[in-house]
Amino acid sequence: MAVPLTTDTIRDAPKVLLHDHLDGGLRPSTVIELADRFGYTQLPPGDSNVLGEWFHAAAHSGSLVRYLETFSHTVGVMQHADALVRVAAECAEDLADDGVVYAEVRFAPELHTEQGLALDAVVEAVLEGFRQGTANARARGRRIRVGCLLTAMRHAARSLEIAELAVRYRDTGVVGFDIAGAEAGFPPTRHLDAFEYMRQQNAHFTIHAGEAFGLPSIWEALQWCGADRLGHGVRIVDDITVDDDGNAQLGRLAAYVRDMRIPLEMCPTSNIDTGAAKSIAEHPIGLLAKLKFRVTVNTDNRLMSGVSMTSELAALVETFGYDWADLQWFTVNAMKSAFLRFDERLALINDVIKPGYAALQA
Repeated sequence: MAVPLTTDTIRDAPKVLLHDHLDGGLRPSTVIELADRFGYTQLPPGDSNVLGEWFHAAAHSGSLVRYLETFSHTVGVMQHADALVRVAAECAEDLADDGVVYAEVRFAPELHTEQGLALDAVVEAVLEGFRQGTANARARGRRIRVGCLLTAMRHAARSLEIAELAVRYRDTGVVGFDIAGAEAGFPPTRHLDAFEYMRQQNAHFTIHAGEAFGLPSIWEALQWCGADRLGHGVRIVDDITVDDDGNAQLGRLAAYVRDMRIPLEMCPTSNIDTGAAKSIAEHPIGLLAKLKFRVTVNTDNRLMSGVSMTSELAALVETFGYDWADLQWFTVNAMKSAFLRFDERLALINDVIKPGYAALQA
């Protein structure tokens, strides 16, 4: 008899996370403690509960620009090596406690150099934090593997430098490259040299595209830049027409994305916060999953949106009536799409994910 789908049972299920921002997932108490330790004085007043509520309220504005402004505080307390180690370690521990068995966590090294840290020192501190957090979780009986994505800011001009950094550390924990930030006015093609470098180096990259901007952003990310995955990609739904009988007609771009099994790193609650979707029920993930796009479920920014992988999956279960087989499908989709060697992906699917869900469905 299948185990009932509840928050607690979903938390225990093995999960895979591909789209999570390090500076969007801090514990509120850690933000306060790091601000006190390093003299950051710009935080809103209040204890950790009040601060957590402030982050969520500020992020839940319906504006991607306003949403991104909240990061000034988290980035502000992440300007020292000790802070980066701690934040990364706690990230790994928190994800492990949420049942995540594999995660790719991204951050922008260029945002953490205000107090004099070199880019290499930033990356090394974060990787050390992930190592510590993984070990701490293992000591408590929770196993997780964390890969790191290095992000370049799309409004800046350091993307090639960050791509080179990603390749330099790809054998010690960095699994890929990304660009992020406001889409409008900053198309991915501004960073073609970085993407060309990554391809030349046989390296992986994803691109934030199709979140606050439409189909042209997705088309450029794929057909000009060669992205392996799409960060969000919700606006691909603009190339799908559904008639009164529920029959879907895919445009050429949507058909290409589905046919090529291009992974969509979907973050439902975050998309509601930024105005990319009105509600979980109206989020394109329901239609895209039904049409068998390569859909994955992700958190984006756990602090700002007040979410976890467990809460995201639970919301989908409540809204769309998904069962354990559906949650396994999302999880296997994500593991198939990870920037990890094929044999390692296959081992996690066959040895961890499928047995975990089989036990829940027995």
